[in-house]
Amino acid sequence: MSTTQSVAAALLEEAVRLDSQGRIAEAGERYQAIVGSDSVAEPVLAEALRRLGVIHHRRNEPLEARDLCARSLDLATELQDDKLTAEALNALAGFEMENGSLDRAAEIYGRALALAGVSDDVRGRIEQNLGILANIQGEHASALGHYQRALEACRRAGDERGCAYAYHNLGMVSADQQQWGAAEGYFRRSLHLAELLQDLRLRGLCLLNYAEVHLALQQYDHARRSAEEALGIFDELDTQLAKADAYKMLGMIFRETGRPALAESRLRTAIELAIATGALLSEAEATRELAILRQSMGRNQDALALLNTAHRIFGQLHAQADQVDIAAKVE
Repeated sequence: MSTTQSVAAALLEEAVRLDSQGRIAEAGERYQAIVGSDSVAEPVLAEALRRLGVIHHRRNEPLEARDLCARSLDLATELQDDKLTAEALNALAGFEMENGSLDRAAEIYGRALALAGVSDDVRGRIEQNLGILANIQGEHASALGHYQRALEACRRAGDERGCAYAYHNLGMVSADQQQWGAAEGYFRRSLHLAELLQDLRLRGLCLLNYAEVHLALQQYDHARRSAEEALGIFDELDTQLAKADAYKMLGMIFRETGRPALAESRLRTAIELAIATGALLSEAEATRELAILRQSMGRNQDALALLNTAHRIFGQLHAQADQVDIAAKVE
């Protein structure tokens, strides 16, 4: 390996560490330096392209994100490297899922999972995302199976970060089924690992979803503090999609504690951020919560219009359980 290639490999290792700590700007600079170099080993370049693409995605720069990940996929395919190919496919499928193209996302995830040389750590990440896809569509049993397989794969790989995300997702599917005790246990385990690993983004996600548990148990002060801390983390990381979900949660908390003006302000911000990032699920969920607020204020026509909008978006996502819920609220 040449001196230049050794430097690039070390730079990639440092960038991945910074990325995992939530120091996105610093990580991005290092990925960009690798991508812009004239003499980099192709596997290192393929990984740097993909990881830089994901950073652009978090910054709500979808064209750059797709281009970089597509370049990573082309290079990985040319190298016949199953692991790098699967990781590029996994990233591209995630973009499709967040934009509401669920069938396309499922097809790409399937291609990634079918590659013979997929390692356990990558298999774990793909299973995690297939679980999220199933959960969006209200298929909780299927989601649970994917998350459990993800946890098993990550344990085999010795991937503590993957295990932490699996616990987080198991908490989410438990919360969706209103199994609050189980959800709290999973979020606690995930949060513990996030702190050990210094994974700031995961810490924010755990705090945000913990807030949902506190809200369901009417522990309003705990819920507000947890959601506000999560928002502070996402603001620091400049993660627009996660900020939308944090504002949605704060809107729900203010609504339930009798502060409708604050609730409406936070929910409107959540909807605006979700639209700006093209996150259909977040837009639909925040729109539903704003409809519930309007109904509680006696503004039934406004509430009905918002429910119809949410129903349409959930329909685009094939989120049948959510469509049933909206239909019941309309009745």
